[in-house]
Amino acid sequence: MWEDVQEIVFYLPYEWKLHYSQPWLCSVTASIVIGIAGIIPIFIIPNDNASPYHPKQGSNVLHLLLSFAVGGLLADVFLHLLPEAWISAQKVGLDPHEAFSRVGLSVLLGIFVFIIVEVLASIEVPEENAPSEANFSNGFIPDAERYKERPAPGQDQDHSPVEKPPAKISGNELVGYLNLLANSIDNFSHGLAVAGSFMVSYKTGVLTTSAILMHEVPHEIGDFAILLSSGFTRWEAVKAQVYTAAIGLIGALFTLSLGTSSIVGSIQLYILGFSAGAFLNISLVSLLPTILKEERPTHSAAQLMTLFLGALTMAAATH
Repeated sequence: MWEDVQEIVFYLPYEWKLHYSQPWLCSVTASIVIGIAGIIPIFIIPNDNASPYHPKQGSNVLHLLLSFAVGGLLADVFLHLLPEAWISAQKVGLDPHEAFSRVGLSVLLGIFVFIIVEVLASIEVPEENAPSEANFSNGFIPDAERYKERPAPGQDQDHSPVEKPPAKISGNELVGYLNLLANSIDNFSHGLAVAGSFMVSYKTGVLTTSAILMHEVPHEIGDFAILLSSGFTRWEAVKAQVYTAAIGLIGALFTLSLGTSSIVGSIQLYILGFSAGAFLNISLVSLLPTILKEERPTHSAAQLMTLFLGALTMAAATH
């Protein structure tokens, strides 16, 4: 497959290559093309906004896509992110022991940071003047509750305003936002790699862009399924994917503004390791327990097979 890509690159017209060989133009164009992969899932995933966190309303297809996402994330970590982090460590001249230590610390940092964010987001802060259950059980209505029952001056009782409590992000929604954060960091590293490769040569840039696209499409399908399962509508998920893709463009512009790709390797080492830890936390801590709650044997087997399919798809796209 890679031989075919190389042949296409070599046989492009010389004038075309000369015109588009400027790193800035090529890097920005490649980043936009990679970002377009984020909207491909809307044409693949069925039009069903039901969430697998609510089985009675859920879709079996979305259950399977969530399993596909878990397999894809795990394969992405062990077959793409960690090897790339190791290669980046070698490029900056680290010895094997130091490289393993830095990559491992980056992975642990990604896991711990996302665990801390999830814990902090799940903490409920009690309101100072919130009525207690004991007051209601004794027939006592606090002044705050009486005030809510009284209509405002000039208003009828039926049209009195009702104050709604501030919306709180649920655990299911939090998974989607955490995945967007991890995906943004991963896309930033893609932008670094794309711009750095085009600064080396046109051929290297095209091959790097092709490699990222190959594994990005199945990855985006999994991300889209995670967003739908977290309560996003289809168009909200598409917009979120576009926003995270813009982070990749920022990464490319960051590398181009430096004017050299030598510093990119040391930055990528930590970004890739951190992203690997974040994806491990999302797949194994946030998503896998939901899959394991399935009690129907046939559906459990189907989810397991889809998980393997996600891993195999990502493996085939990576190599």
